[in-house]
Order: sequence, then structure tokens, then C-alpha cells
Amino acid sequence: GEALARCFAAGGHRLVLVARNADKLKALAHALQAQHGVAVEVLPADLTQASAAAALAARLKRRRRSVDVLVNNAGVLEQGTFAAIPAARHQALIDLNVSGLTAMLAAFLPPMIARGSGRVMNVASIAAFQPVPGLATYAATKAYVLSLSESLAEELRGSGVTVTALCPGITATAMLDRATEDNARLARLPGVLVADVEAVAAEGCRACL
Repeated sequence: GEALARCFAAGGHRLVLVARNADKLKALAHALQAQHGVAVEVLPADLTQASAAAALAARLKRRRRSVDVLVNNAGVLEQGTFAAIPAARHQALIDLNVSGLTAMLAAFLPPMIARGSGRVMNVASIAAFQPVPGLATYAATKAYVLSLSESLAEELRGSGVTVTALCPGITATAMLDRATEDNARLARLPGVLVADVEAVAAEGCRACL
């Protein structure tokens, strides 16, 4: 998410940053403003909450902010055999990776369609293309993201609104760092298999725009 924000800021886009950690968002906002001279707003929100996306859309509407590009990047990962993972953790993945993403689309797509212009990037994963034992629920949520993105891309053809699914492989992010803490074998992956986060973000931005 941070790398994607940097890409769009470098392109001159005004940004609205959304995540749960307000302090991290504010630090990133200050850095982007200083480096790229763009306006950056911070709206902390927990997108696992059912009403969060609608509330976020309402706040932006009150501020007269139209969202031209929606980047759905919020997501979590849990590794381990399905039966060994608590039910609450499975639900947390679904709440954010599936329900939160869908709610954001429901909140922000209709105004784009009404205006006849807009871009959406849904961050899926290479795991979207096949089941992954040990990442069963995560891979299933990303398969949902990819399937939904492909359907929306067809539904919106000719509308002026496009939908792009970004499907990275293993990428050097904080998520990978956390996964490595739980699975030491990930630390032994050859470097050639781990993508650079800045390169992934840049490719995603180009495709989306």
C-alpha cells in the first residue's frame, strides 16, 4: 500500500490514505507531501467493520472529494493448515479480503459510473489462480477478488470505468516479513523468487491508469 501510494503521488495524484493505524498514515502523508508536493488526506478506518466503507464514502462526499482512482489494497494473510487456524482468524481474512473490498466497491463504483470515468485497482495475488495448501483461506479470498474483478471489467466495458486486478507473486513487504516470522522456510527462498515491492507497485499503477 505504501509503495502504491508513492507511485500515485509521484504521478501528481491527490491522495486519501485509509488504514487502521493513524500514526503510520500521518507519517506517510507528511513524507509524500514533502517529496511530491501533493495534497494527502488521512482517514483512519477499520475496513473489517460492515459500515466502514459507507461511512468513508459519506465523509468524502461531505468534503466534496470525488474518488477518481480506487486502490483496494487492504488485506491480511494467515498461514498454516486450515484446521489449526482458529475460526476467528479465518473470518478475519474473509471480513477484510472479501467483505471489506466488496463494500468499498459498492460505495465508490456507482459515482464513477455516474460520472462516466474512473479507475479501480483490486490487489489480488498469484495465489488467486490455484488452491494453496497452507494458505487455503487466503488463496480462496484472492480467487474471489480476481473473479469479481474480471466480472466487473466486463460489466463496465464502455462505461469509462476500468477495473484492474494486480496479482503479485511473493513480494518483499511487511506481510512477507510477518509470514517469515511464522515460517522460517520462507527466509530460505532464493532472492530471484521475491519481487521488489516498488517494481510491483509501478507495474500495477501503469496497468491501472
